Amino acid sequence: MGLNVGVYVKKDILILRLKGELDDVSVTDLRMRISNYIDSYKINHLVLNLAELHFLDSSGIGFIIGRYHQLKKRNGDITISNINSKIERIIYISGLGKICKIRENEESVLVSLEGF
Repeated sequence: MGLNVGVYVKKDILILRLKGELDDVSVTDLRMRISNYIDSYKINHLVLNLAELHFLDSSGIGFIIGRYHQLKKRNGDITISNINSKIERIIYISGLGKICKIRENEESVLVSLEGF
C-alpha cells in the first residue's frame, strides 16, 4: 500500500497527515525529508495526524522517537492526533503516549498551540 504524506507548515508547526503504512520501507525516505523540514523551517511543534494510518511497525515508532529527540533539542514537542482504533493500542504499548501529547483531532492541537 505504501505511505502518502501531506506536509503542511504553519509558523513553527509542521503538520503531517499520514495515510497508509508507516513501516521500514516508507521511513527511509521520510526520516531525512522531515528532518530537513524541521531544520529549514525552524519547527518547534510536530503534529502527526494518524486518521488514515493503517499500519505502524517498530520502524515507524523509531521514526517518531527520532523526531522527538530532534525537537527536544530545540525545546519542541510532538502531538499525535486523530488516532484510529487500529493504531491506538500500538501508540500506548510502545510508550509513545508518554513522550508525545495526544489530542482528539488536529484542530484542537492547532488551537492549543497558536489559537488558530
